[in-house]
Amino acid sequence: MNTDKFELIRWVLVETSHPGNVGSAARALKTMGFGDLRLINPKIKDVAKHAEAIALASGAVNILESSQESDSLAQAVQGCPLVLGLTSRDREFGPPALDWESARTLIQETVQNHGEVALIFGPERTGLDNEHLALCTHRVWLEANPDYPSLNLAQALMVCAYMLRASLSEAGEPEMMINREESAELADPAAVAAMLEHWREGLEAIGYLDPINPKKLMPRLQALFARSRLHKEEIDLLRGIAKQMLQRK
Repeated sequence: MNTDKFELIRWVLVETSHPGNVGSAARALKTMGFGDLRLINPKIKDVAKHAEAIALASGAVNILESSQESDSLAQAVQGCPLVLGLTSRDREFGPPALDWESARTLIQETVQNHGEVALIFGPERTGLDNEHLALCTHRVWLEANPDYPSLNLAQALMVCAYMLRASLSEAGEPEMMINREESAELADPAAVAAMLEHWREGLEAIGYLDPINPKKLMPRLQALFARSRLHKEEIDLLRGIAKQMLQRK
């Protein structure tokens, strides 16, 4: 088993409410051979030190101790060409949707090319919102009972970790490999989000976007760029256009 592949997966919990879920997530990750746990704006600060989290982590306290807590989802996904937001809700806009099997193939391809992957799990009660998904390259759903598709946060993470362990432990290369150089040059979603903010300012400067009545222009552009899987040099090009728009102001 190539443990390096496992180290390329980041598990990101956003605005988690219950310390027990954090502890259970740590236990699931250690059981399946993963260890990179990131906690974004948990409802209880220093949640990894909470007694309930430690109790439910059982023998995985080291995963809690090494977890990274911050208030920036953008920072947590920085450098990841593949960022998957786990959600069962359909959205009008946002990144393209994938079923879990297709997502697993993309994860395999990315880690084979030494690219890092982030899996994003939202708050227990509401799940990921559009702002969170804006920092994802894809939104992913797990196949479940259509009449009751809701999974407990720690359960969802365990299902993903178990299936990824099986995928990443398999011998050989995935059937459809993406070009290694191309994978390395993909822009991460945080860079795309920053470019979109630059474009919003530029479009307002030339009068194309009315900040009082923006309608759905920016969500549509966000969805367009999410489908495009932009490269780093393309981000630079688009920001250059935005710069020119601002100079027209």
